[in-house]
Amino acid sequence: MSEAHNEHESLIKTPKQLIAAVVAGFLVPIVIIVLLVNYVGNNALTGAGSSAMTEQAIAERIAPVAKVDIKDANAPRVYQTGEQLYKAVCAACHASGAAGAPKVGTADWAPRIAQGYDGMLKIALAGKGAMPARGGTSPDDVTDYEIGRAIVYMANASGGKLQEPAAPAQPASGAAAAPASGAPAAASGADASAAAAAAAAMASLKTAAPAAASAGSNLEAGKKLYNTVCMACHASGVMNAPKFGDKAAWAPRIATGIDTLHNAALHGLNAMPPKGGAANASDDDVKAAVDYMVSAAK
Repeated sequence: MSEAHNEHESLIKTPKQLIAAVVAGFLVPIVIIVLLVNYVGNNALTGAGSSAMTEQAIAERIAPVAKVDIKDANAPRVYQTGEQLYKAVCAACHASGAAGAPKVGTADWAPRIAQGYDGMLKIALAGKGAMPARGGTSPDDVTDYEIGRAIVYMANASGGKLQEPAAPAQPASGAAAAPASGAPAAASGADASAAAAAAAAMASLKTAAPAAASAGSNLEAGKKLYNTVCMACHASGVMNAPKFGDKAAWAPRIATGIDTLHNAALHGLNAMPPKGGAANASDDDVKAAVDYMVSAAK
């Protein structure tokens, strides 16, 4: 009987133990609640749409829709390296070997290297097979010297040992600064005309409707990327690429929606690599190039 009684005895035998039990009953839940609140409060929660208030997002929204890029015609030209031009233009075909282009880093270049630098440059400038002249670039944007540097870069990356072509001579800084005798007045008038034209251009930029300016600048950016990259395939229809301006070829693609076309251009589709091989191009410029080609096919 005494053993059964001992089993049911309370653990609290003194007033001090009772007080301690009561205090612990209040404090322990409070401590647990405080710890939980601190844990939850220290985790930053991102609400829906909160990214719209980041510094980058705000800067993009308040950026001007157009800008004037003024260049000094007498300043020395900065040429692209062979690697830069390769990544911007040539990689569209030569990185994957599309349309029979010799793939960089493979033995495909051996017979080309055997032709020598002059032979390869001549073919690159004139075009051959599916490759358009100058790889689809414009002489205004890419010089023969830069194309030569790209050839040397690709050839040497494929086992060649070519030397860099000699850089073209830069114009003397004062060549255009010395007017002929009796010409100061004419030069002054020309400067005044140029200044007036610049002022008129600035005024037109300020008064143009933002939406129209944005659309125009986007198409200009798209045209530039098309002329330097997309033209390599879309000008001639290489690898079933819809030819520029071919309404019949573009109609079923346009029917899928502009978002679908943008997505295909950004991530690649079939033989076309992501961004058409122009890894350095921004997403906005790639979308603008698609818009430019679509506008020409409507």
